[in-house]
Amino acid sequence: MTIANHTILDAITDVISSLKTSDISVDRKTALRPLIDFIRKKVNDGKDIRLNFICTHNSRRSHLAQVWAQTMASYFKIKNVFCYSGGTEATALFPLVAETLKETGFLVQVLSEGNNPVYGIKYAENESPVIGFSKKFNDSFNPLSEFVAIMTCSQADSDCPFISGAEKRIPIPFEDPKLFDNAPQQNEKYRERSLQIASELFYVFSQIQSK
Repeated sequence: MTIANHTILDAITDVISSLKTSDISVDRKTALRPLIDFIRKKVNDGKDIRLNFICTHNSRRSHLAQVWAQTMASYFKIKNVFCYSGGTEATALFPLVAETLKETGFLVQVLSEGNNPVYGIKYAENESPVIGFSKKFNDSFNPLSEFVAIMTCSQADSDCPFISGAEKRIPIPFEDPKLFDNAPQQNEKYRERSLQIASELFYVFSQIQSK
């Protein structure tokens, strides 16, 4: 059995402990299976694991998935996992995404301001923070080969049928919390989407046996 890594920040560990993978539907588990298989093969082969989460604007779901995937890899002590995100176009990381992560226990620091701010998002005591900002999926900040392209929205999946350099392409779409922007339930829906992504990525990494 994989031993959890408790250098994860305490507040985040508490959230992870409350996640219920039993709520994940059979259909969603089936959709997640190719990602589990990809990571497991890389672990068994002793190779680096590069995950690039791709959405249209790289502003919401792809960032949440990038941050939670990096966190879960560390939590389950899966080594050599490097998580990225990108869009079919660059906009900006939506501020409420950063706020939602902060409320969940992540340490979020604005590293630079402007139209496309850069954030440092820290999830563990002794790990480098995730650097969050909006960029295209093939930006030089991201890997250009030997990665899996994980499509977190159906629009990006249909608009971009070919991802150059990707070893594999896996569609795992999530509902866009943007649908609730400026609605009374906005904050609740952003947290709900974040926790869904966390639960599903917890399930993914819980299926991987570390070496």
